[in-house]
Amino acid sequence: MPSADSVLLTDLYQLTMLQTYHAEQMRETAVFELFVRRLPPERNFLIAAGLEQALEYLETLCFTATELDWLTNSGRFSPSFVAMLETLRFTGTVHALPEGTIFFANEPILRVTAPLPEAQLVESRLINLIHFQTLIAAKAARGVLAAPEQLLVDFGMRRAHGAEAALLAARAAWLAGFAGTATVLAGIRFGIPLFGTMAHSLIQAHDREEDAFQHFAAAQPGNVVLLLDTYDTEAAAHKLVALAPRLQAAGIQIKGARIDSGDLAEHARKVRRILDEGGLTQVTLFGSGDLDEYRLGELLDAGAPYNGFGIGTRLDASTDAPTLDMVYKLQEYAGRPRRKRSEGKATWPGRKQAYRRTAADGVFSGDVLGLEDAPQPGEPLLVQVMENGRRIQAPEPLAIARDRVRAQLAALPPALRELQPALPYPVEVAPELRALAARLDEG
Repeated sequence: MPSADSVLLTDLYQLTMLQTYHAEQMRETAVFELFVRRLPPERNFLIAAGLEQALEYLETLCFTATELDWLTNSGRFSPSFVAMLETLRFTGTVHALPEGTIFFANEPILRVTAPLPEAQLVESRLINLIHFQTLIAAKAARGVLAAPEQLLVDFGMRRAHGAEAALLAARAAWLAGFAGTATVLAGIRFGIPLFGTMAHSLIQAHDREEDAFQHFAAAQPGNVVLLLDTYDTEAAAHKLVALAPRLQAAGIQIKGARIDSGDLAEHARKVRRILDEGGLTQVTLFGSGDLDEYRLGELLDAGAPYNGFGIGTRLDASTDAPTLDMVYKLQEYAGRPRRKRSEGKATWPGRKQAYRRTAADGVFSGDVLGLEDAPQPGEPLLVQVMENGRRIQAPEPLAIARDRVRAQLAALPPALRELQPALPYPVEVAPELRALAARLDEG
């Protein structure tokens, strides 16, 4: 049985098209570009993410004996085609936006230049990898913009759409500026800081709430963050005040208190007052429970005295905008530009580059989508990351991409940093590109 990371994790039509290319000896160089046709109404910008996983996929692409046996036994494919797949590797060139780069509709996120069968085969998995992290990174960045002084933690593993989604959501959220994740394996694999408290079940398993608090503190003396809302939130806060001197005598400090239900703003105000009056001014408040960037904004506008938040389902499933119209389209084959003219889905042909202009105050002022061989004013955004099927430099540390996000968010026009929909960021189509499209349309 092929494994979950099999090259057969693809759409069937990739293989049926490849057999057609094989039969017709179509192996000339193809150029495909991956981009988003339009931004969701809920997004003023997107953030490129997932490139590291995409490059790893391309570098290691090959068919195993088990996969080749399955293809043979399926009865769909010719022996000569299966024999060709046995030696197929990705040998192409890739240009991409560095992870953490802000981008807009129709701007290429990634460009693949390779023999047609290789460039075609990778379509489904490349979209799969880049779409998800790009989606989550943009959602997480909005949370960071809504609560810039707060500690934000990814709490969404349990409701992510599968194991890979849970890991990659934690990665994308940290890249976008979150402080860390509760997903242990993401911390191990990507070096993301880990955060965790306790569940209501620990409280319920004890006969007395204060015993649960004390036992947890003894077991985790360096990370005493106690959950207050299992029964009565304010009563639990009073129990913390009573427990604190006993813990201090044992050399244990209460670090924080978490509130996960009810009127989060009102509970926070009451708990903060109880803790402060009890001398626990150093204890931080951490909120969770069905939160997103909109709810964060509401809580902070209401003056809720939180120091941090756990963001779960609404982040890892990007519930307000769960998909992007992300596509991977042929733009050139055998040295000739190609243009799809489908109604509502027409593409701009040729090898393209996005050029970004920045005003004197450091704020992005507009982009130009143009042809690679007709440079425009501004900074070219796509950079070469792979040649002959191999990366041209070592993988970039995730912390560098995280810093890039911070700098790019600061350079966004202020209206685009708001949660409300703004006027679209200006992306101009260069005259040379319009002229090329017109020539192709004329036939």
